[in-house]
Amino acid sequence: MAEKIKFVEVCSGGGGLSLGFLNKGFECILLNDINKNCIKTLKENHSVEVYENCFTEIKWDKYKNLDLLIGGVPCQAFSQAGNRKGLNDKRGDLILKFIEILNNIKPKVFMIENVKGLKTHNKGETLKFILSKIEKSYNIYVKVLNANDYSVPQKRERLFIVGVSKTIKKIFNFPIEHSYKPVLKDVLNDISETEGIRYNEKKIELFKKIPQGGCWINLPTELQKEYLGNSFNSSGGKRGILKRLDMNKPSLTLLTNPTQKQTERCHPLENRPLNIREYARIQTFPDSYKFIGCTSQKYLQIGNAVPVKLAEALAEEIKKLFDI
Repeated sequence: MAEKIKFVEVCSGGGGLSLGFLNKGFECILLNDINKNCIKTLKENHSVEVYENCFTEIKWDKYKNLDLLIGGVPCQAFSQAGNRKGLNDKRGDLILKFIEILNNIKPKVFMIENVKGLKTHNKGETLKFILSKIEKSYNIYVKVLNANDYSVPQKRERLFIVGVSKTIKKIFNFPIEHSYKPVLKDVLNDISETEGIRYNEKKIELFKKIPQGGCWINLPTELQKEYLGNSFNSSGGKRGILKRLDMNKPSLTLLTNPTQKQTERCHPLENRPLNIREYARIQTFPDSYKFIGCTSQKYLQIGNAVPVKLAEALAEEIKKLFDI
């Protein structure tokens, strides 16, 4: 039997990325996160060593010449929705810490997952600076992928950076788009679990007036003004308010809370937010996968995850770099 490709994942969160690689035959030797609930979720679902602390504290010397190092290094510092402080934010600085580790242990291949905003941050100079620290040893491949192109019922764009050691004489190719592009009706069925947060009665009455795919603009003008307040007269960026999803379309990007006023994710047919298991289905986790923590922590873990099917597509292409 051929030896499996061994990998370490840092900033593992709820485990979507690692699950995709495990599903494709990779062997995980270490998972890592700082969130106690994420740690519990990882231990519940994976029979591997799990390290609870910042990845900078791991004793990395024993992982020199590792096959694969992957990680969803914290991305809020580069998010389009945030202040975009980038490397001046301690969460952005972790990417530089990750690169120091790369240069120390020299894995054969690495992959970083981040928000697509990293590509345009500071007019592209931030990404250029980051890559300049590693391109002497690695051939670098960068692309923004939309999860819906890889059998995920969700429009979710993320940036992936793949580095291949120059000692490997193969070219990496990002996965080709799948012909199957699922929509919500493909996954929001036969769900028995109901854990999730609920709307108050006032918001339920508003959603009763909003059709599938609609939002606040479907309300009578007087209700629009009452709900939006001063933002009623502002321009742009409001279509996420009182947003009802559509069964015949993929979900909008799942976030860490389905009831934030600017980015609501209301069930297409019912007057409630998507529940925990629906969130997990949309992120292509199997129903057997258990998330540990309070309800808000479960939304956080799932909303931050890399969709499992997208991870699988990337794993298939990374596997081709190894002679197995």
